[in-house]
Amino acid sequence: MTGVPSAPSGYFVVHQLARVESTLHSRADAPRQGDEGAPDAWIVFDESVQAALADIAPGDEILLITWFDRADRDVQTVYPRGDTSRTPTGVFSTRSPDRPNPLGLHRVTVLDVDGLRLHVNNLEALDGTPIVDVKPVLGDISDR
Repeated sequence: MTGVPSAPSGYFVVHQLARVESTLHSRADAPRQGDEGAPDAWIVFDESVQAALADIAPGDEILLITWFDRADRDVQTVYPRGDTSRTPTGVFSTRSPDRPNPLGLHRVTVLDVDGLRLHVNNLEALDGTPIVDVKPVLGDISDR
């Protein structure tokens, strides 16, 4: 494909499509999951993906795929939910942001659309977190 940078074998090129604007500025401020008291936030997209936003509307449920840019990529086991009384668990069995490829998955509802900005609810991602993809939440198979 023309214009797409190449990457060494075993690597992928992922582009930041948007970033999070949130009142959450540190991991200590953020709830562990969106439904545990996360604030509303804005997702600000790059102009290059404006056409991709065309059909997103208030009320839509979407999945935001983020890149946890402040994660520790060397972590392979964690105490679930930071509870040291629990058995250490492999990160692939947890939702820990610290992991070899720190992708985050966030189910949110679109509250408003303002040009290149989406206002969403319950987003536990920190201010400035890169967004690498957006996908719709699929309903019943009969609705697809």
